[in-house]
Amino acid sequence: MPFDPPPPDITQRGATRAVATWLFGVAGLVWIMVAIGGATRLTGSGLSIMEWAPLSGTLPPLSEAEWQRLYELYRTIPQYALVNQGFGIEGFKQIFWLEWIHRFWGRLIGLAYAAGLAWFWLRGQIPAGSKGRLLGLLALGGLQGAVGWYMVASGFEADRTAVSPYRLVIHLGLALLIYAALVWTALGLLRPQGDAPPAARPARRMLKVAVWTLVGAMLAGGFVAGIRAGLSFNTFPLMDGQLVPDGYWLLSPAWTNLTANVAAVQFNHRLLATLTGLFAIGAVWAALRRLPPGLARSAVLGFGAAVALQYALGVATLVHVVPVSLGTLHQAVAVLVLTTALVALHALRPSPSPP
Repeated sequence: MPFDPPPPDITQRGATRAVATWLFGVAGLVWIMVAIGGATRLTGSGLSIMEWAPLSGTLPPLSEAEWQRLYELYRTIPQYALVNQGFGIEGFKQIFWLEWIHRFWGRLIGLAYAAGLAWFWLRGQIPAGSKGRLLGLLALGGLQGAVGWYMVASGFEADRTAVSPYRLVIHLGLALLIYAALVWTALGLLRPQGDAPPAARPARRMLKVAVWTLVGAMLAGGFVAGIRAGLSFNTFPLMDGQLVPDGYWLLSPAWTNLTANVAAVQFNHRLLATLTGLFAIGAVWAALRRLPPGLARSAVLGFGAAVALQYALGVATLVHVVPVSLGTLHQAVAVLVLTTALVALHALRPSPSPP
């Protein structure tokens, strides 16, 4: 009996699932990249490689002469003179390897995405209407590489021992945008249409507000990292015995307090994280009251649990004065919170209105 090929719709559904799985895989690589970036920043390793060599930089130094050349380059920047002077080539190698891994992982993400896109494109398996978005994601990935170097280069300026916090936030924000776009696109391929009942509206409204405060908290966290605000006011819930610390409006012009004032930046991060927690509680309450057991309800509960975990982890990171392990974990779990928010938002999409 001859083999009958599967119906075209079944074949297309299989291809769509394959594309979604690939996108989830690339998103997983980006998640790891964010965690590696956090460790790189916390260990002060990000300025150890002073060259942007997209191709030749793929390989690490293979000779002592090359190690020495890179070390001599590093010795010309302020971070060496003001922070690491005299730590020797062995100390240099320790910070070099983490930055090299960070850049190598970025190249791996680019390869995984470009190769996967080419594979599905040449086989005609890209779902209808998705080509433009997938090409846009490819462009965003290339832009992220350039933004990463733009950020690193700011750390070579006179009197600087770290990168510009503004460029750091741009780099982090773009990474989160790429991650969110990958996850949302994959979810859309698996569930093209929403099916949440009308009773989901209160939970959806509360969740949307929580997501906005979450985004604000994550970007504020970038400024906390950029100016090392987590190394001060290491008590909770009060800051030096006060709810709002002294010196909140210390700087002039006033807007610079939001990005360069340690007291204000840390307070804003705490405030936005707390608001996210309160709105997450509201979304969970609405889901428990209005939604039947199922995907939408479970997704909202998962978001609430992730927010609670991240909040507790943030407090622990603060009171322990930001050790590398907790700081890195805090940044990684932030992506978990973002992931659960995206899944919950997607699960709460209403059914399409009838024509």
